[in-house]
Amino acid sequence: MIQLYFLSVLCNGFCGYILFSTGREKSVFKEEITFFQNPTFHLVLGILSGIVGILVLLSPYNGIPILGDLIPSIAGIIAAFVIIFGVYRRDVSSSDSDSKLERFGESLLRFRKVVGIILMIVAMVHFLFPQALFL
Repeated sequence: MIQLYFLSVLCNGFCGYILFSTGREKSVFKEEITFFQNPTFHLVLGILSGIVGILVLLSPYNGIPILGDLIPSIAGIIAAFVIIFGVYRRDVSSSDSDSKLERFGESLLRFRKVVGIILMIVAMVHFLFPQALFL
């Protein structure tokens, strides 16, 4: 479905830019758009990215279930987890619990710039080659 393809590329690109530019002193652009720094926008984009990632994973590609857009859908789900966990970490100050999920989230947040670059590359490659089996 072309709408899910477009949303997947858009969400992965925006999530990649947000993860890459978070915590930078200088912006990539001269004047950064202010809603890219808004935590509410991060939360909504994270939820949308997760939903689109799951829907893209479930939509069949030329009759082949699951394999359709495997890499972009998994990238979108990981982006959703990292962005939502980042918003959660920013809002919740008590970090006393030591669960496996929080340790996994902290390790992903440590590499958020690398995850952001990978997400932008996946979005660009997915945009350029829409008919590739795993992209």
